[in-house]
Amino acid sequence: MDRKFRNAAVARDHLENFLFVVPAVAIFCIFYIYPFYKMINLSLFEWKGIGPMHFVGLANYKELMGDHLWWDSIGHAGYITLIALIFQNLLAFALALACDREIRLKGFYRAVFFIPPVLSEVVVGLIWNWILNPQMQNNQPVGLLNHFLYATGFPQLVHNWLGDPKTALTTIAVVNAWKGFGWGFIMFLAGLQTIDKQLYEAARVDGAGAWKTFTNVTVPMMLPVILVVVILTVLGCMQVFVLILALVSEGLVNHTDVPVTRIFSAMQSTNRFGYACAEAVIFGATLICISFILKKLADRTRQL
Repeated sequence: MDRKFRNAAVARDHLENFLFVVPAVAIFCIFYIYPFYKMINLSLFEWKGIGPMHFVGLANYKELMGDHLWWDSIGHAGYITLIALIFQNLLAFALALACDREIRLKGFYRAVFFIPPVLSEVVVGLIWNWILNPQMQNNQPVGLLNHFLYATGFPQLVHNWLGDPKTALTTIAVVNAWKGFGWGFIMFLAGLQTIDKQLYEAARVDGAGAWKTFTNVTVPMMLPVILVVVILTVLGCMQVFVLILALVSEGLVNHTDVPVTRIFSAMQSTNRFGYACAEAVIFGATLICISFILKKLADRTRQL
């Protein structure tokens, strides 16, 4: 009798606990699971957004696998991500290390470094379009960067950075890294301030130099934060979208396209909703695989 009573009490507790998460589960299903199911369903049709839908099975996926522009867009997103991982995060980590020390104007530097991620991507695009403006006026460049190069004796470097297919993607990657380093800086700085200062004192007493203290104390203690920043950087950069629309003219779409702009273009320009959904399904599956791999790597790293 007592056992039945205990089992009933445990079941009641489980039911009460489940009721707390029901709203969150319902919202997740409505706004994530159902749209994803609907997207998979639509990817099996040829549809212009209005009018009749024609079932084509896996034809959209077959066409997508042979579309080199799609794979080029994946490569472009990977390149933007690589630039962010190398330059954005290294710069953010270096600046966080500098601002973690007792230096003058530390609060000012923190505020300035956090300005770029606060700005919207459209505003960032307008600012950098002005900085990179390739136009000439009175035989002198109008854009800030080209004007600086011209004034400092490097007129041969004056260039249409966003209009040249050879430099457009790298320029976008640099602007994206500039916009993103601020939040990485904040996360690194917050992580550095959680490290117990006694560890540094112990390392100093043991005779460890600056480099050994950094590699044996700072890096191991910061490893969880570094992994989170890397994961967020990869997922964020792979989905960059608005910044590219704000920066690049339509003439360079094949040189600067990323998966999200391809999906947008398939829906808005060519009205191929089924094909766009197939692209979104493949891209979503790719991001899920990347997230899974990064999580596994993070779990293994934490166990070291």
